[in-house]
Amino acid sequence: MTRPIAFKRTQRGIALLEALLAAVILAIGLLGTIGLQARAYAALSDAGMRAEAAIAADKLLGIMNTDQDNLEDYALSLEDDPSSRLQPWHEETLRHIPGAVVTVAVTAAAGGAPARVDIAISWRRKADTPVNTHRITSYFAVST
Repeated sequence: MTRPIAFKRTQRGIALLEALLAAVILAIGLLGTIGLQARAYAALSDAGMRAEAAIAADKLLGIMNTDQDNLEDYALSLEDDPSSRLQPWHEETLRHIPGAVVTVAVTAAAGGAPARVDIAISWRRKADTPVNTHRITSYFAVST
């Protein structure tokens, strides 16, 4: 009868090796989970800014709808300062979306066609990320 002693000696340290391998696999899994969490946080932040831009644009369209006789006063290009009618909305938008760049293009109603308003709100979440822009176009029929 042969003794399995030689076999046992060759198996020494296998449990430790399995434990180390399990720890490495666990560490890789945890790093992947942390990366996924960071990307989810960034996506959540971008979604929040998009929601703020949509709310701001909708609010401006509501203001303009109640003041259709002065739609041209709400136009704003990149180089211009906002008019007195647009200033309160512009300041509120910048409070909610820091560093936002806003443009408002107004095409007056002509020949039975409705007035067209194009609003673009751009922002950058972090310095090394691309610029996000929320654009909305609305038409105002001439009220009688």
